Amino acid sequence: VHTSILYNFLCSVLKKGKNRNILFLFQPAEESGGGAMEFYGTGIFEKFDIEHAFALHVTDEYREGELASTSGVLFASSLEVDIEFIGLASHVAFPEKGKNAFDALRRFVDAVDKLSKDITVPFIFGMGKIYAGEVRNITPAYAKIEGTLRGLSVAQVEGFCDNLRRILKGVEEMTGVKINMSLGAKYPEVIVDDSAYNTIVPALEKKFTYIDCGYKMTGEDFGFFSQKYPSFMFWLGSSKGERFGLHNSKFLPDDKMIDLGADVFSEILNLYI
Repeated sequence: VHTSILYNFLCSVLKKGKNRNILFLFQPAEESGGGAMEFYGTGIFEKFDIEHAFALHVTDEYREGELASTSGVLFASSLEVDIEFIGLASHVAFPEKGKNAFDALRRFVDAVDKLSKDITVPFIFGMGKIYAGEVRNITPAYAKIEGTLRGLSVAQVEGFCDNLRRILKGVEEMTGVKINMSLGAKYPEVIVDDSAYNTIVPALEKKFTYIDCGYKMTGEDFGFFSQKYPSFMFWLGSSKGERFGLHNSKFLPDDKMIDLGADVFSEILNLYI
């Protein structure tokens, strides 16, 4: 949907013959692998004097055609975390002969739950995938957590990571289970520039229903661009009453979102040329 919106917008800009240099970025690997970082690595952006950056994301959290954003932090900083627990298998009748990887995992999760309750600012350690063991009567020799950290700043996420390492070291010493933590894709928070916000939102409100949604704990690697250039990002509502949510196989915006998204981009572009 995003690719179609941007291509539609690009075609309309070409037809209107706008006399400005405009970059249209079709970015792969947004969802994993950090596509924005890959683009940075090419050095291509250093060839241009980029004044602003704009982006959207469709969602059925809002009704079709509604726009939502906020000034300051819009989306959280995120970091993928994998934690492996490597123990020693034993028959369940003789647990003392093994090192139970799942027991170590359980102790870790219990400790993290207590740690999370002490945090006074918004933060999430989401564990979306946990698995352990191979057969019912053998204690697990291996367990793994695949999760993600979400906070309102990179510093906050990194600080929580340090706490995780401290807890894992303690669990390792307590259980004898070897523990490895590896980090995956890391995105900074998406920041909406105050000046851009104050310029764009009043104009959009004349044509669209606008909602100040505050920050969201979703992650988005447009954060890399918002750290480098004054930026404005927004949600584009797609719901006709359904609310399946992102990353759900039933989430399928209507094709009319392609024209609608391009129209919003056009309204924004007209403010800057």
